[in-house]
Amino acid sequence: MARSFSAPYQSEPVSSLATWSRNLAVFSVVAVLVSILIVRFGFLEMKPALATFFGALGIAGLSILVGLGAFASIWQNGSRGMSRILLALLIDGIVLAYPAYLSLQYRKLPPIHDITTDVLDPPRFEALARLRAGEGANSAVYAGLYSAEQQRTAYPDIETVELETPVQRAYEVTLQLVNKRKWLVIDERPPQLPRRIGRIEAVARTPIMGFREDVSIRVTPDGEDSRVDIRSSSRYFEGDLGSNAARVAKLIEDINSAVETANAKPAVKKPQVPVKGQPKTVKK
Repeated sequence: MARSFSAPYQSEPVSSLATWSRNLAVFSVVAVLVSILIVRFGFLEMKPALATFFGALGIAGLSILVGLGAFASIWQNGSRGMSRILLALLIDGIVLAYPAYLSLQYRKLPPIHDITTDVLDPPRFEALARLRAGEGANSAVYAGLYSAEQQRTAYPDIETVELETPVQRAYEVTLQLVNKRKWLVIDERPPQLPRRIGRIEAVARTPIMGFREDVSIRVTPDGEDSRVDIRSSSRYFEGDLGSNAARVAKLIEDINSAVETANAKPAVKKPQVPVKGQPKTVKK
């Protein structure tokens, strides 16, 4: 019975709209992957790379519309192609899910791109300044009081890291954490006399698209203790969707944990070597 029932259906033609919907969905995935590679490896400037990405999202949206048209066509004439429509909708959902989440975040978070622990005297970009001089790049100069007020409202916990450890040790711990994150270190200057201020400048990348976000860290002495100030700023775009604040907050947490762990370790005493008595001289 099942074979005789399905035979007429198998003889029906496949909906061309269903095939187009599936093909467009597959092409959108390829275009998204190509755009990510373009950004990560710098094959093109930022604008054409983003045009490729948003074009891929547009193709995914078109695939959904064509899929809905194919569904209506199948409903009317009984042609085949439902599996292709469902596959297309699944692919389109995967492609559009993360951009949809980011758009919601964009509405919720302040439109700022420059986060620092010291809004009055933020760490400067010196070696990184020349990398932020290209077309469309954000300025190396701090965004100003408007950004500071927005930051205080949205991220009130981002403050200077105060450490009960000497400045040299604080610098070494911070540099180790930067290297552990595999950020590209552009410049590193350990604290030296007379001012004893340490500086680290590095480039971090966002997880998926690999957008460059510049980091400047300043380590200063505070008597016998030390202070660490961090600044993270997107090289492109006015809003960062919270990525810089998350980076700074996580680095603050890791610096505090690393220093607390180091301070809690008991000093390892070297085993004392018994002092041998001087050999007696025998008078002959």
